[in-house]
Amino acid sequence: MLDARILKARADFTVDVQIRLAAGERLAIFGASGAGKSTILGCIAGVESPDAGEIRLGATTLYPPPLALHRRPLAYLTQKDLLFPHLSVSENVGFGLANGAVDRGARWIAELRERLGLAAIWNNRAAKISGGEARRVALARMLARQPPLVLLDEPFVALDRPLIRELTAALDEWQRRLGFILIAVDHRAEILARLCPRVAAIERGRIVQQGDWDAVGAAPATASLARLLATA
Repeated sequence: MLDARILKARADFTVDVQIRLAAGERLAIFGASGAGKSTILGCIAGVESPDAGEIRLGATTLYPPPLALHRRPLAYLTQKDLLFPHLSVSENVGFGLANGAVDRGARWIAELRERLGLAAIWNNRAAKISGGEARRVALARMLARQPPLVLLDEPFVALDRPLIRELTAALDEWQRRLGFILIAVDHRAEILARLCPRVAAIERGRIVQQGDWDAVGAAPATASLARLLATA
């Protein structure tokens, strides 16, 4: 279970949300740019610290006090790949795994390598691969540890539609099999709907409506949400 109550003051409003998700559940956080979506994920991931509230993942308290980033049992994928350019693709994928974990998880790592089309570049330095390949490597590294919680913060920006469809399909399959909690943030409804059946719409740091996509689309709670859905 993820149980998060987050209060975080920003320059123009305060993010104030509560999210509760059981193992295997998925939630899309949808809203306009600047609505506070990334702040929510940042507080859960630990790259930002809430001003108040509480964040727990199972028996692990993430806040308060802020738990060190390397001790958080989660994976966080943002718009930036953050690969180590001097390391090979295989070394990037295995980075952060405990000693021996790569050997014990060899079958899983091999599946990530093959499904994401990394075999041909497996020994190449990350500095020498393309942007689309780097996205695949970042996704493989994120899933290598089989985390119980996965956070996606607009990770498909600047990718072409075929690659987006391929990556979202792979994520959907692995989430169903592994049962991790998934929270995805984007301003494009069509991408979020591929990954998450339920959505929390956010405006100025507050959740204004929750439900499945059909219900929210049929009766948006606010005029702003209706406009955003119409143009998404």
